[in-house]
Amino acid sequence: MNTLLLVLSLILATLSAWLFWQVRLQQRSIGKAMAESYGPDNTREPELILTLRVKDPIALAKRESKSARMLADRLPVMVKRLVYQEVMKELELELAEREIDVEMKLEYR
Repeated sequence: MNTLLLVLSLILATLSAWLFWQVRLQQRSIGKAMAESYGPDNTREPELILTLRVKDPIALAKRESKSARMLADRLPVMVKRLVYQEVMKELELELAEREIDVEMKLEYR
């Protein structure tokens, strides 16, 4: 009986030591990540991003294009993508006319 308790105690002590070691590794990883991401000590200005969402791209496509009227019901995903690309082109032209330098990209979420 004493031998069983001794073996069980050694197993638990080994497991506890291993878990403690894992926690320390995790804490170091979090510390490195915080240091690299300019945490609370090295605060930096947040980056402002403008998001644009066309509320009804299919209706817009149908209103603006004859070919989109035929394609919108059969290929809605493609039509939505084309609408966003066209809106992006028009915005880029308008901003270029006003001499506003922008970086535009289309993100899929």
